Amino acid sequence: MREALTQPRTRPRGPMAARPRPDAPHVPAALVAVGVASACAWLLAGDWIAGAALWVLWLGWRVLPADDGPPVLPLAFTFQWIQVTAGVYYVAITGRPLLAIYSSDYRTMVLIGLGCLLALLAGLAIGMRLVGRRRAGAGGDSGIVFGWPALLACYAGSIALTGTIQEIAWEVPEFTQAILALSYARFALLYLMFRRLCEPAIRWGWIAALLGVEVALGFTGYFAGFREPMMMAAVALMSAFDRRRLKHWLTLAGLTGAMVLTGVLWIGIRTEYRQDFQVESFAESREARAQRVVDLSAKWARNSADQMLGDVELFVERLWAVYYPALALDRVPLLIPHEGGAILAAAVWHLVTPRVLFPDKPVLPSDSEMVRKYSGVFVAGIEENTSIAFGYAGESYVDFGLPWMFLPVLVYGVLMGMAYHALLRLIRHDELAVAVVTVVFWLSLSLFERSWIKMLGLSLTLLVYLGGMTIVVDRALLWRRAAARPPGSRVSGPAASAMRGREIGG
Repeated sequence: MREALTQPRTRPRGPMAARPRPDAPHVPAALVAVGVASACAWLLAGDWIAGAALWVLWLGWRVLPADDGPPVLPLAFTFQWIQVTAGVYYVAITGRPLLAIYSSDYRTMVLIGLGCLLALLAGLAIGMRLVGRRRAGAGGDSGIVFGWPALLACYAGSIALTGTIQEIAWEVPEFTQAILALSYARFALLYLMFRRLCEPAIRWGWIAALLGVEVALGFTGYFAGFREPMMMAAVALMSAFDRRRLKHWLTLAGLTGAMVLTGVLWIGIRTEYRQDFQVESFAESREARAQRVVDLSAKWARNSADQMLGDVELFVERLWAVYYPALALDRVPLLIPHEGGAILAAAVWHLVTPRVLFPDKPVLPSDSEMVRKYSGVFVAGIEENTSIAFGYAGESYVDFGLPWMFLPVLVYGVLMGMAYHALLRLIRHDELAVAVVTVVFWLSLSLFERSWIKMLGLSLTLLVYLGGMTIVVDRALLWRRAAARPPGSRVSGPAASAMRGREIGG
């Protein structure tokens, strides 16, 4: 294993390494391909929205950078796009109607969702342009930060301490969000491991083994904790993706299939599985939860084809996050007036009044309360230990209506775009930089159904605590390297990178 994990690199690493994109298709050829795909989607679905949505997706991958950092922004954009359009393509392919198709104004909501994605895309592009990326040769360090022994030790420790950290977080309300944000450092460690296993050559077996462990651990939680590890693997694989190699396409297809399969399986077993959490001994035993998941999975695998198809449809309906906001379109402003910015103002006020300074700040209401009020459906809520939101797009519509609802999305995109390049500029070690921006911006930008108050709060918390901690570690490593260097000595070029790897990584 040691030989497999310590191969010499054959190409520069890090987001600031100057490298061409030989596998990027020529723009005119891409336009023709997207045009043909768009026309086919239109004909297949019988709806021009299916074709127009493909142009939005293509624009996201053309505008968002994938060469000055990890491809987390286009992947997060794609995941939101899937949540906006999944039902349109599912119905076109299968011909089986979903609840949103015959019970809501889904077409208008899909168009509003695509409009929000375009506003977010424009904001990210503007924000990144305002800050600008670090220039090549501006002092970045592309060497190894931590050696494999240290990385594996930190990763194992993060797994062992995750449950304890979460318990401590909820026992200290003033610092709950800060502690939870720091616990996401585990995903950064996981991404670094996947990234190391993808360069200079992809070690398929080790990646599959590590991902298998993470998926198994993810199934033993109350929520679907396997999604983020799979996306960390996807970001790492996309960073090393070569579109001219069939094996890379097959791997990407396999990972996508695994995401869908685990999602459908979770939909099929989660109700029975969560009921057992009412027993304290079960909730506190990871072994008992793991065994229960195995038993339920085996039971699910014996279901009939019709039962599995029903779970697939439930999965698509859960993924396609337009039903509840589409219902709100029929009620606002016809039955309920627009809020005039009250929802967004409450989210901003919550953001600028941290609990550590305002300990008497009320607990956040369940997102389900807002869905019940504006959509008119009594969805599951705090009584069932769950929360259902109709997302920032629905809240923006309720707040401002068309077209002003897109302005807050644009502003949020500008701020996040500025933060993206700011982190890449401030963190000098490229491995640390790509790891932290992958975690921060995937968690912040990937969910279309997240409410404003949670999206703004999570984004700021991750940037301040996880980003701030990474900057501190980055500066400490720079100080250590400078202190270890003999006075008056200066090493540059490839020898410097090799020395940095030995000094810091061990």
